[in-house]
Amino acid sequence: MKKVVSLAVLTALVAGCMDTTQNQNATSYGNGFEEEQLAPAENNLNSNAYLMAAAPKYYIGSPYKIEDIQYIPGEDMTYNQTGIAGIIPTELNGSKTSDGETFDSNQLVATSKTLPLPSIAKVTNLENGNSVVVRVNNRGPFVNTRIMDLSSAAAQQIGMRGNTKVQIQIMPNESTTVKNATLGTTEKTETAPAENAAPVVVQETTVTQQTPAPTPVATSGDYSVQVVAVYSEDNANALARELAPYGHAVVVHEADMYKVRIIDLDAQNARRVIDALRNDKGMSPGLLKSGKWINADSI
Repeated sequence: MKKVVSLAVLTALVAGCMDTTQNQNATSYGNGFEEEQLAPAENNLNSNAYLMAAAPKYYIGSPYKIEDIQYIPGEDMTYNQTGIAGIIPTELNGSKTSDGETFDSNQLVATSKTLPLPSIAKVTNLENGNSVVVRVNNRGPFVNTRIMDLSSAAAQQIGMRGNTKVQIQIMPNESTTVKNATLGTTEKTETAPAENAAPVVVQETTVTQQTPAPTPVATSGDYSVQVVAVYSEDNANALARELAPYGHAVVVHEADMYKVRIIDLDAQNARRVIDALRNDKGMSPGLLKSGKWINADSI
């Protein structure tokens, strides 16, 4: 019998005495990896207290553009969208999320391109009607074919085996509570979005200018930073040109994906690039050493 996260249980948890201790073992995701097929695994879920725990920081981030679509992150407590969701690769376990947590595929977590981090959302599998409540704690997926990616645990709860059509609804009261816990305040926040604060997606040909990161010193190192993986070669090439200020950006064609990477970095410059992409563009890129994936925060 499947275990379903009950809204009533979550509401009771919010109303009671919550553990707002900062969780240090809670991705660096948002790098546009292709979706992962969910392999059968033991149900090893932790307590729902994790969903409502304070995060290391409250993160919204600046506007950014992927494949000619600009995304404007913001607080939207009326968020209710339908689209395709995928599954976060378990190989990202231990990497940092955009709000400073540590990704754990056994937790009920998810990524979003625009929702504030952390926030709480209900995700419904429209193929079977199963729902799960997730903690949204990272940016991504940076491919326009999907609007959210779920951890293996969350995907398993609603019977996902790969890309699946879902409905995503933010839970305003719970999201406000986890925000206040993270900010260290108990003051109430309006659940309606502030004027002009709701995230929107618009087709544009111009990009909000960001201050480019200093060009890293030219090196010949073993590290590569993967920024995104997309299906469009033209979009990948355009993004590689845009990321030139960060280092030697190239496009790697693997299977049906075009992966934008900044290559030939030593450890110091790889760390600099990762931090710059997180701060400037709200991304959480992946890290390779000699062609093998490693934890982006291991250097």
